Amino acid sequence: MANTRKKVLLKVVILGDSGVGKTSLMNQYVNKKFSGQYKATIGADFLTKEVLVDDRLVTMQIWDTAGQERFQSLGVAFYRGADCCVLVYDVNNSRSFENIDQWHDEFLVQASPRDPDDFPFVLLGNKVDMEESKRMVSPKRAMAWCQNKGNAPYFETSAKEAINVDQAFQTIARNALARETDIDVEFPDTIRMPHHDAAPRSSNGVCC
Repeated sequence: MANTRKKVLLKVVILGDSGVGKTSLMNQYVNKKFSGQYKATIGADFLTKEVLVDDRLVTMQIWDTAGQERFQSLGVAFYRGADCCVLVYDVNNSRSFENIDQWHDEFLVQASPRDPDDFPFVLLGNKVDMEESKRMVSPKRAMAWCQNKGNAPYFETSAKEAINVDQAFQTIARNALARETDIDVEFPDTIRMPHHDAAPRSSNGVCC
């Protein structure tokens, strides 16, 4: 008998200043590729990846939203329905870290999650492959920020060297799935209504 269990689609939005490596992180995770040529994302783009989370197969839809201010007006439709928000900064660029608060607050305003205090955020400090002497944001400073935001998970990553990329996205998927499970009540596969056609049931699925 076919498995009628509902498929789970998790929408993940990646935010951060232009040039911090959002697109590179997404491409490294999904395609295992890295390009040293920088090209600004216009508007938004997304990739999908099937991933196993605690023995459950889910599809992650990862949205890369442009970090340049002139594109931010496009954001509302892309933020809505997100199950997790990934905030990315460059550990060698203090301004990109200082702007994380703005991205965090902007997401909550635009996405309007029903549980803003408990909504899952994950912080990524990217480009740790560069010389240590260039680092401008310490891990301690980043972890302090996370503690003030409900102990959000924090990873130091390198899209170029694939450092902590898979680990970070596994945590992102797990946190997104936990939220999806909390808000979406699934009926057991064994429930049947044999004597009459079931009335159409409104969907609580994520709108993308």
